[in-house]
Amino acid sequence: MADYKVNFKSFKARVGIDDVAYSLGYRLDRKAGVGRYIELVLGDEHNRRDTIIVSRPHDKAKQIFFRRDGSKGDVVTFIRENLNAFLVTGQDDWQKTAKVLARFAMMPEPEYSEDRAYLHASRPSSVFESSRYETLPIPEDKIPPFFQQRGFTAETVRTLAPFITLIRDKENTRFDGYNIGFPYTDDKHDDIRGYEIRGYGGYKSKAAGTDSSTAAWVADLSGNGSGRVRNVFFCESAPDAMAFYQQNRLQLGSDIALVSLGGTFSDGQIKGVLNRFPKARPFDCFDNDLAGRIYGLRLLALVENIPLKVNKYGDGLQVSMGDKRFEPDMARSLTAQVSEHFSIRYRMGTWLPPKAFKDWNDCVLNKPMTPVMSVHKEEREHNLAGRRAGLK
Repeated sequence: MADYKVNFKSFKARVGIDDVAYSLGYRLDRKAGVGRYIELVLGDEHNRRDTIIVSRPHDKAKQIFFRRDGSKGDVVTFIRENLNAFLVTGQDDWQKTAKVLARFAMMPEPEYSEDRAYLHASRPSSVFESSRYETLPIPEDKIPPFFQQRGFTAETVRTLAPFITLIRDKENTRFDGYNIGFPYTDDKHDDIRGYEIRGYGGYKSKAAGTDSSTAAWVADLSGNGSGRVRNVFFCESAPDAMAFYQQNRLQLGSDIALVSLGGTFSDGQIKGVLNRFPKARPFDCFDNDLAGRIYGLRLLALVENIPLKVNKYGDGLQVSMGDKRFEPDMARSLTAQVSEHFSIRYRMGTWLPPKAFKDWNDCVLNKPMTPVMSVHKEEREHNLAGRRAGLK
């Protein structure tokens, strides 16, 4: 084990993009046919969250995926896009990616002292280059349709417009228009370190070279004075943060900051935000799903500075610290349950979406996870008559 080196080529020979995709819940679209290419779909026919086209499905070492928006990559790229779905630790995203590959390949987890050449060669861009992107301010007189589609009011957009931009990738030959860009900054300075990007038809991406390890989208509504911020709200995406603000703005005040992690929870992102707002109370505003609850527990561990470990199994979790461990009830507050087993300061707050909704944007759009069907008067009377007959 000590002399084992990272060899991403050998990993790729054993692990296909389809292997990773199936584990994440993607399914084969049989209607698209099976040949030199296959289509893998995440979600059902009524709610397709993502579609990837995989080439050479029978040759793992040469598999490449692409989307119709122009994004593409190999298995390394695909794993990095979905790192938040795998419970792995490491000094950076590349170490985490190597561990995920090793697990799929059923090989020992690698040492990291040497042999990163292939890894660095495989990534499209390791440093964010602002010159690649053209940006424009959000127009005051014409709200982009994206925001309307997401259910955001003109007031919400105007309030958050200083932290949002229109963005165009000058190197993208497939799309010459503008998307919505949410600039990433860290706690050291205000230089742009990348962008979380959203567009029409559910398009989402990040600018090439975006620093998702230490930077995040931060909207400081206190008047650009970090010492004034009293509450900071962590969300999984910028649209979720906007939705959280719109849904709760009357209760929030102005001494707040909204934060998006862009779907790639990193300890460095959290620590950077906490350093930026040392007097603020952090809040868990993540999604109402298993991934969101894992994020909440990881945030709690960082805020409390405790070595809390979270392991996923099936549809449940196991939380442990040292020799103590417990399996939380997902219907109850996880923070309260952690406090029952371990000593914490209750510094972190929790402000989750209403239970009927997966995330804050679905709440704004009034799209509950399970549609609630209203019962007609005639049906209620029929059911009541049936129960009365049963009692007799």
